[in-house]
Amino acid sequence: MAEYEYETVNGRQIRVRPQETISEVDEDGAFRRQPNHFTEGFGEEKNPVEAGRYRLIWAKQCHWSNRAAIVRELLGLEDAISINLVGRDDGAHEKNLGWEFIYDENHTDQVLDIQFLSEAYYKADWDYGGRTTVPALIDTVTGKVVNNDYHRLTNYFEVDFRPFHKKNAPDLYPEEQRAEIDELNEWLFDNINNAVYRTTFCRSKEAYWDAYNAFYAAMDLLEERLENQRFLLGDYVTDSDIRLYVTLARLDIRYIHQLGHTKHPLFSYKNLWGYARDLYQIPAFRHNTYFKDFANPTGEKQGRTFESFNARFLDEIDFDAYWGAPHNRARLSSDPGNKFRTERQEQ
Repeated sequence: MAEYEYETVNGRQIRVRPQETISEVDEDGAFRRQPNHFTEGFGEEKNPVEAGRYRLIWAKQCHWSNRAAIVRELLGLEDAISINLVGRDDGAHEKNLGWEFIYDENHTDQVLDIQFLSEAYYKADWDYGGRTTVPALIDTVTGKVVNNDYHRLTNYFEVDFRPFHKKNAPDLYPEEQRAEIDELNEWLFDNINNAVYRTTFCRSKEAYWDAYNAFYAAMDLLEERLENQRFLLGDYVTDSDIRLYVTLARLDIRYIHQLGHTKHPLFSYKNLWGYARDLYQIPAFRHNTYFKDFANPTGEKQGRTFESFNARFLDEIDFDAYWGAPHNRARLSSDPGNKFRTERQEQ
């Protein structure tokens, strides 16, 4: 059995979080993201699809989990799947203990009665040796994580939880387009979503430039793709648009610090910048986008030395006005008054 390091917090033995730059970097210095561990789906002989049974845990800064929060709201699953946020309180602990319920009284989730997300992970699998990540869908009956598969979790919300969707919910994963969406999502993961983190955690210049060049080449392709169509697959928002949006929303505010030499900021891409604003102006996107947390993720008080421009003037920047500016993207659609194809239309 593997040996783990622990820190005692409020009488709880909390396992120290593994470090990406040690456990997920290969011999060539390239970052190889850990696989998802809890990947079982939902339905017969799997995790039962029941309203009120599951709790979605996500983090403001984490774009992998941001997707699930947006989809949950778009589909109207608020009553079927409860939600809570985690964050970091690194200064309070000697070691990095991972995601903590820092927004709750006594830093404890009132439904799950845990202080750290890792407690639900190790209740599900005591020998799990990876990082405890978000999104995490937790079974409130058992207190165990049942799914942390950011690749497929939004698809489960879109398909398996359909009985609990609101009336006329958007069809984000149309059956006849699923193969195309899946292929595009895989490409987005490699070249956009994860490419940013490959530049962050790599430990060789070769690995850095490989990720960096892949990211900006992909941005150029997307800029061209969006020249004559409103969204990635045409007139309506799909699951793929949500995956691209969460990276774009963080690009100029957060990822600029991770990419190093920033070849092109988002606002310099005419089509991508208008596209990102078009999505932001949908309430579910806006409600689940926390620009101030992207700009100042540690929550440290302003006035420290060498802080970023955004952090320095955090209270004076009107992100909503900036992202709420007109975009003129509707002209590219054959159905300009609607951003979504609704589930009702295909019945």
